Amino acid sequence: QVQLVESGGGLVQAGGSLRLSCAASGRTFSTLAMGWFRQAPGKEREFVAAISRSGGRIYYADSVEGRFTISRDNAKNTGYLQMNSLRPEDTAVYYCAADFRAVSIRREGYHYWGQGTQVTVSS
Repeated sequence: QVQLVESGGGLVQAGGSLRLSCAASGRTFSTLAMGWFRQAPGKEREFVAAISRSGGRIYYADSVEGRFTISRDNAKNTGYLQMNSLRPEDTAVYYCAADFRAVSIRREGYHYWGQGTQVTVSS
């Protein structure tokens, strides 16, 4: 069993930055691929970024490429999503996800999910 807890969300002005954290417990974090997804009101949950167990493979959605950076610290059992140059369209609930399988950009590729953290970007 894996528990994931996100933190770091909040309200920020357009152009600002936030760093989300995802703390994992229950199993060795280094055995888990990790992803970030987001869901805006009335929309489907969509892929944002993903990182492999070792951090050697990283993927981004086109909409965040160059602005967001995913990373992980296996020694601290924590993953991160650094979000810069935020836009109002980035407003959503952000979820971290993890799985023992290979890294994926699909929701179906993740079995474990956090409860989400709200990110609101004002114009």
